Amino acid sequence: MSKEETLQALIDKNAEAELGGGQDRIDIQHKKGKWTARERISALLDENSFQEIDKFVLHQATDFGLDKKKFPGDGVVTGYGRINGRPVYVYAQDFTILGGSLSLAVSDKICKVMDLARKNGAPFIGINDSGGARIQEGVSSLAGYGNIFMRNVMSSGLVPQISAIMGPCAGGAVYSPALTDFIFMVENTSYMFITGPQVIKTVTHEEVSAERLGGSITHNATSGVAHFSGQDDQQVISMIRELLSFLPQNCREKPPEVEPSDDPERIDMGLREVIPDSPRQPYDMQKIIYSIVDNQHFFEVQAKYATNIIIGFARLNGKTVGIVANQPASFAGCLDINASIKGARFVRFCDSFNIPLITFCDVPGFLPGTTQEYGGIIKHGAKLIYAYCEAVVPKITVITRKAYGGAYIVMSSKHLCGDLNFAYPSAEIAVMGPEGAVNVVFKKDIKAAEDPAKKEAEMIEEYRKTFASPYRAAERGFIDEIILPEQTRPKLIKALESLKNKRDRMPEKKHDNLPL
Repeated sequence: MSKEETLQALIDKNAEAELGGGQDRIDIQHKKGKWTARERISALLDENSFQEIDKFVLHQATDFGLDKKKFPGDGVVTGYGRINGRPVYVYAQDFTILGGSLSLAVSDKICKVMDLARKNGAPFIGINDSGGARIQEGVSSLAGYGNIFMRNVMSSGLVPQISAIMGPCAGGAVYSPALTDFIFMVENTSYMFITGPQVIKTVTHEEVSAERLGGSITHNATSGVAHFSGQDDQQVISMIRELLSFLPQNCREKPPEVEPSDDPERIDMGLREVIPDSPRQPYDMQKIIYSIVDNQHFFEVQAKYATNIIIGFARLNGKTVGIVANQPASFAGCLDINASIKGARFVRFCDSFNIPLITFCDVPGFLPGTTQEYGGIIKHGAKLIYAYCEAVVPKITVITRKAYGGAYIVMSSKHLCGDLNFAYPSAEIAVMGPEGAVNVVFKKDIKAAEDPAKKEAEMIEEYRKTFASPYRAAERGFIDEIILPEQTRPKLIKALESLKNKRDRMPEKKHDNLPL
């Protein structure tokens, strides 16, 4: 074979591999409103940065006629490239090849790029669009999933791991995304579940559609499995790129900084009007968050799930911060099972990747009720305590209004080694709300009064002024400074600057025992 023929053979083999399962299957993928694996990678990575590896890998199975169904690269495209100029590793399952099913060869390809990501300290992104395990390969396919799971765990806390569910993801396939840091889903074209609608109908006689069982809305709003939802492939990919702009490459680096374009001394007098005069009246904590962050840009995580707590990323004077905040507009900002788990997972991620934590506290307590107690609010609430206690990144807290009981302690209080704790003049810090406290402590006095209702109102007001104000906590050093609301942004930025060289660590041990 001549040199020209040899070169042409490579060109032809590349073209064959890049066609995946063929044009007919590509057309079917497009009709479903889905991009192909290579189209997704091309949109995700910086232009012309993708370098593919294992392009000509073939599966080695021969049973059930598989020896006659071989495609270059098998059911996944793997490689590396750049996002915003920074290295990343990526795989995208190719649904046009045997439904993107996972063979041992597919698993080996995925494991190879996962190993490279871990060794080189770069984020890893998996795009899932697969019919699941390749049944014809039997236990070899299951071994492939196990090999991936092991690498997910090895990489956890070392490099950011992101999963995009852009088609079906069922059975054992769901556990790799579940082990990663963030899950994105596409509305109407993606779903995740352990057992599908047909199995459920057979076993439990429930009738449910794939979308309702495991679609984007279900996992973003009900189960909390997913973190983000996009209208189509394009939006999801844009969101992944934005998320990575906040994150460091690995646990040894600090988050990237951007040139600030927002005045660090900017104040917003409108913040004085956000918190109502009545402590019973709700307000939207998002107004405070958006007011104080750079350019009013807040990248919220799990926006539809456990809405009584807010989590997400923002920048203060160009530096990435993770924000955790109670939301008085939802369940009065009470902590419950879902909110505790949501907050704890986020706090631990930020601590893993050197992202300072800003906490806004307005919490009347833990949500009462048998549903919460039977569901294990004690152990789930302990997860949030644990996460804040073990976090060694800079921790700054602002108490805007209520901070009652154990929930006050949980929300990054000074007692959990909060570095700097601020409070608004409207803050109420106490064992319980004035109404409850007065009826416990002064019950006899109120009953003996000539006008019990008037006496109770007077004592509630007196208790609020004397015991529930931020000044009592400030006297004991539990609050470092009481600030005016409009000072929040400059105070936080100066606090972050003062903590930029913080060095702290938990005692050396094999690993912790989080109250799962």
